[in-house]
Amino acid sequence: MRTGLRPVRLTTKDEAVNMGKNIGKLLADLDIKPVLMDIGASGAPPVIWNQIAPYSTYVGFDPDLREIHENQSAGFRRSVIINEAITSDKGAGEVNFYLTRSPFCSTVLAPNPPATYNWLESNLFDVEKVVSVRATTIDSVLKRLDMPGIDWIKVDSQGTDLRLINSISPDVLARVMAIDTEPGLIDIYQHEDLFVDVHRDLTSKGFWLSGMHVGGFVRMRRSTLKDSRKFCAKMDDIYVRKSVRTSPAYLEARYLRTLEWLAQHSFSQREYLLLWIFALIDNQLGFALDLSIESERIFNDRNAFGELKAATWLCMKRAHQRNAMQAASSLVRRCAKALLSRVL
Repeated sequence: MRTGLRPVRLTTKDEAVNMGKNIGKLLADLDIKPVLMDIGASGAPPVIWNQIAPYSTYVGFDPDLREIHENQSAGFRRSVIINEAITSDKGAGEVNFYLTRSPFCSTVLAPNPPATYNWLESNLFDVEKVVSVRATTIDSVLKRLDMPGIDWIKVDSQGTDLRLINSISPDVLARVMAIDTEPGLIDIYQHEDLFVDVHRDLTSKGFWLSGMHVGGFVRMRRSTLKDSRKFCAKMDDIYVRKSVRTSPAYLEARYLRTLEWLAQHSFSQREYLLLWIFALIDNQLGFALDLSIESERIFNDRNAFGELKAATWLCMKRAHQRNAMQAASSLVRRCAKALLSRVL
């Protein structure tokens, strides 16, 4: 149901290619292989990962596949898809899985009809079948795949994001540098982890909110739609959605680690470098500059981290020039429109 944060255009196409090559060379030279975990991988991996994909290991959870298998077609250095439900319960070998009318809304939590009743999209959450599926935990998967940790995790579990994040062993969670989560604003599912809970918890554990996209539903009962067809036969879901604005129902949020967290845990250059790369591709150029300056101070390495600072400045310069050109173009268009209106 949720599509992930929209990528921000940091560079032109050519600049993006060059940046990807430079980031890739940096990761390759330092032999850093980021681990990217995608919980709720029914669609494509997050677009923002494209620039680091060839150097990264991708771990996705997809209930449509029958077993763990290698998948080299996704553009990642290594790609593993797991056909098991992910749970926070370390003792659960199986869990109930609610198959809803929309496969993107299926989850281990039962939908909450009193909450969905007032929304046009309520039918998407109609349960068609409850099945028992194999379940595993994040820690179990890491151990099975012989992976020491996770660098960036995206969680779109339809209601259990926070409990899954907190089920990760403390030493592994401490080194997660970025989290994408998609919690609800309304309790679509019974006992759902809502945004207010997720935000409070993550910000108390050394993360800050880098980006947010609000997704919504139409506040109109399906029973009202049915009654409306009596006097307007062409009124259907599409007609209503073109006529009525949506109301906030869920959020797609991205969190990055704070500099304070890194300093408190005396992390290595690897964590600082990865967080700098993540900030750069997330268009958080100010934070990337903070990181480069702080890294230079902590590790007393002007050569390596001085280059990161110079690269960040270059990105900021190009972004400023591009924004200035866009503002100028917009001004020219407005002036031309005003002149034409006077002439005509």
